[in-house]
Formats: sequence, C-alpha cells, structure tokens
Amino acid sequence: MHKHHSTRELASPQVGSAIGIALSSRPAQPVTLVRPHAAARAARFFAEKFPGRSMYAVKANPSADLLQILWDNGITHYDVASIAEVRLVARTLPEATLCFMHPVKAEEAIAEAYFTHGVRVFSLDSLEELSKVMRATNDATDLTLCVRLRVSSEHSKLSLASKFGAAPGETKELLFAARQAADALGICFHVGSQAMTPEAYAQAMERVRAAIVDAGVTVDVVDVGGGFPSSYPGMEPPPLERYFATIHRAFESLPISYSAELWAEPGRALCAEYSSIIVRVEKRRGDELYINDGAYGALFDAAHIGWRFPVTLLREPDSNARDMAFSFYGPTCDDMDHMAGPFMLPADVQAGDYIEIGMLGAYGAAMRTAFNGFGSDETVIVDDEPMVSLYLDDEADAVPSNVVTL
Repeated sequence: MHKHHSTRELASPQVGSAIGIALSSRPAQPVTLVRPHAAARAARFFAEKFPGRSMYAVKANPSADLLQILWDNGITHYDVASIAEVRLVARTLPEATLCFMHPVKAEEAIAEAYFTHGVRVFSLDSLEELSKVMRATNDATDLTLCVRLRVSSEHSKLSLASKFGAAPGETKELLFAARQAADALGICFHVGSQAMTPEAYAQAMERVRAAIVDAGVTVDVVDVGGGFPSSYPGMEPPPLERYFATIHRAFESLPISYSAELWAEPGRALCAEYSSIIVRVEKRRGDELYINDGAYGALFDAAHIGWRFPVTLLREPDSNARDMAFSFYGPTCDDMDHMAGPFMLPADVQAGDYIEIGMLGAYGAAMRTAFNGFGSDETVIVDDEPMVSLYLDDEADAVPSNVVTL
C-alpha cells in the first residue's frame, strides 16, 4: 500500500533530510536529493515479489550509483536501449546480464553489444530487424530473440502503442522466422508508461496468446515490459501486488507457461522514489511561481506532458495558510519553460522559500539539459522518506526518527 506522508521536522532539522538541507544550506541552485534506501526497497520488492525475472529499464535513470544499488538488492538483468547504455552497464556492473530491448538498432551497435559486451538478448519487431541482428552477429546460434507485439496503451498515462510492435497480421511470419534463427524465442510488449490498472497486462497477454496460437511456435520467454506505475497527485494506482497477481494468472493460462520464463522491465517503479529536487522561489506573480529549475532541467515531464509531481513547502515553522493551486515558471527565458500543474502549496508561499518536488527519480535526471546556462549538478544523499511511496507498510519504524507524524 502506498502512503502519502504528512510530516513536520523537529525544531532542529537534521542534515540528511530535505528540510534540513534547505534551512541549513540555503542553496542558490537546485539541489537533487537521492534516497538510496528507497531504491533498495523498491528493488527488493520486485526481486522478491514479481513472479518472474525483473530487469531494470536503464533509460528511466542511468545513474551508475543507482545501477549499483539495484544490483546490490537483487536486480541482475538490465534493459538497455542504446550502445551507450550497454557500455555504461557493462562498465558499472560487469557481471550483469544485458538485454538490448530497443526494437530498432544500428547494426554497429548490435555487433559491439554481441562481440564486445556479451549481449545475447535482442528485441525486434520486423523481418528487416531480424535480418540485421543476424548479419551483425554473424548468424550467431546463441541468441534470445524477443519479438515485440503492438498492444494497446489505453490504460496508461503515456502511450507507447504507435512507434514499435508488430501488428497482428505481421506476427505469424515474424515469429516463425525468429524461431528458426533463435536459440530461445521470446515475445515482449509494452502497455505504455504509468499503467493505471492491472487489466492493461491481462489484455496484452491475450494478444500474446493469439500470436502463439496463430504461429504455432514454442515460446521460451514472455516479457511483459514496463509500465509499472508510481504514485503521483491524481494518479494513485492499485497496489503493485495486484499487477503481479494479474500477470501471473495470465501467464499461467498460456499454452507455453510450463516451459517458458516470465520477464518484466520495470523502470519508473524502481527509481521514481529514488530522488527529488529542492528549488528556490525567485519570484511570485499571483498564482505563478518562478523557480530555479524547470522544463529544460528535471521538470521536463511537468512542462511537456503536464505531469503533476508532489510538492511540499520547506519552511519552519510550518505555514498555517490554506493550500492553493500554483503553476511554475522555470529559470530560462523561454515561454515554454512553464509547468501548469496545478501544484498545491500554502497560499503564503513567497520569493526566497524553498520547495521540494518529489518522485523525480524516473526521467527527471535523465532529461536534464544545460539550456540557457541553467542547471546544477549538486546532489545530496538524504535518509528521510520520499513524499509518496508504493513500498512503505504501516509499521511505525518506516518513519524516520527525526520526523513527527501529524
């Protein structure tokens, strides 16, 4: 069960908490807070509870430190989408298993991944890509080839249904050809990012069933991809255990479940709680706050796809003002540097205040630029809890000792 925390720090804030950093350091630039314990907890949750193999989708956050945390807590397989990600994970975790799951790859990238980095798992969604993989690997006989099916993203907040995936009329020939070339044959799909109901996976697994029956092939791997959600304002999903149970039932009903492996590619769900950012309010104009990070920094999603992130005012003593809806402007001189929100904060927020913006471990760091000369690389490890968690239970010791629960 996820828990939204309503907390107040004690009068002498400890360094190691968001409010402690804000009040003791008064930073002039944005500060990224990382919570290794939150990423470790998420990794253990997937490693122990998902009824198959979990491999981290590196694109969500390619931090080498995060990769090591996930490895140390049971994640041994990594979904890489580019040769740069292949090199990063191979360098950081030389014993990890890498799976090149981007369906369209440069031939040179395939060759380097196979011959230099030992990659044996490749995704594809066309006969052309299959031919490319075979050419680049000199017709290797030790490949696991995963055919990506196109499935619906209707239950997800971000669609991934248009760019990749073999359509129903294309899968029979492709599966048969891949079966002939592969040492192990897989079927994979992606229901879209931030799937808000387990039904998304149940529907996609029916597509898998139809493809297997139509092609009449033996399948060794079923990879349900990513899409596992995190919790954001207005996007509070069911417990992840319900997703796992739905996937397990659907997998067990497939005609190949007795001999096949079940895989998944969580990205957001493993790293969203890992980090947040402290920003300073530079100006207030009515219900608009000008802050020192934005659309070209960690808040790309807030600006470009209207993602709402949890926010809290870092002030002591706490504000007694009622909450009201604000929008944000980032620091650049571009009108597109705007985040509509709404972001709910006390009505008396003003220039000089600090705000923590949470759940930025997924894609926040990965999407940053240095446009207009703005941005900051300052990162601080903290030991307080993220503002929202899908992994905390109701035990009292889940709340740090320096926090008073209201």
